[in-house]
Amino acid sequence: MNKINLIGLSRKELGDFIKKIDEKEFRVSQIWSWIYGKKVKKFQEMTNISKNFRSGLDEISYVGSLTLLDKKTSVKSGTVKYLWQLDDGNKIESVFIPEGKRKTICLSSQVGCALGCRFCATANLGFIRNLTSFEIVSQVLDIIRNIQVTPTNLVFMGMGEPLLNYENLIKSLKILNDPEGLAFSHRKITISTAGLVPQIQRYTGEKHPFKLAISLNATDDAIRSDLMPINRKYPLAQLINAAKEYTKISGKRITFEYVLLGEINDHPQDAEKLYQLLNGLKCKLNLIVYNTTKNKFHPPSEKKIHKFTALVRKLTVPVMIRNSKGDDIQGACGQLAGK
Repeated sequence: MNKINLIGLSRKELGDFIKKIDEKEFRVSQIWSWIYGKKVKKFQEMTNISKNFRSGLDEISYVGSLTLLDKKTSVKSGTVKYLWQLDDGNKIESVFIPEGKRKTICLSSQVGCALGCRFCATANLGFIRNLTSFEIVSQVLDIIRNIQVTPTNLVFMGMGEPLLNYENLIKSLKILNDPEGLAFSHRKITISTAGLVPQIQRYTGEKHPFKLAISLNATDDAIRSDLMPINRKYPLAQLINAAKEYTKISGKRITFEYVLLGEINDHPQDAEKLYQLLNGLKCKLNLIVYNTTKNKFHPPSEKKIHKFTALVRKLTVPVMIRNSKGDDIQGACGQLAGK
């Protein structure tokens, strides 16, 4: 008999499991609280459950975890990059980023990625498969157990395009947000997308509370299509309209991420176009200096970064320069490649 992994089951699925073994419904909250609230892996540690029930659970189920292959810590920032092996032998990475009171886990949603963004190391892997809800949630649980620190924020900005793994993403988010378990506030969870318009519209229509970010990286269709092939299918006009619809229906501010690539999208005219594109939109703008990978791109000079930033600061929205952590361990934005 194959044992059932309880990590990654929705509350309903856990309830169906409990019902199938003829146990009372209150067992769902008990088990949920132990595995997510207290991060317990062994049934024998669930002390408010009878020994007979614990033994029975042990025979038919288990609390799964990922296999840690490697762990690297940045001497510059304390950022920690984790390399996990999945049950089928595939590998993914996730990153813990401490920054003052803010402690963020950057999560992967796929093995590889299908979108082929030219500046991203994950794109070189191609698409292998979606992660299960178990594999997504376990990244959080296993990192918490490893560092013995409770993170404040979760960002889906690791390997893969989260909205191409929509069902497992939403299922995982509900587990991570559940108040009886890991209890991450929806205000502290951000999903980053390369700009899949139908999925953004679906997400908007379903009125999920989690924050949304769009990886923009260019201000005209020619450059963006060259950098991010998804733009050929969903060009900027469609993407900006979807963002406006999201802000109107949700009432939330949307985040735009703009990776500064030397001599590609860092000119004064790019800053002016960015201003025109975003001005009046309920948003915030994160400028991210390109982190070097094996791709041919390079970061702009400090002078160009400051000039570009000064030009977009006329926007009536928050503008932040995000200095990526973990570049010395290939753990910064755009550098994850499952190695």
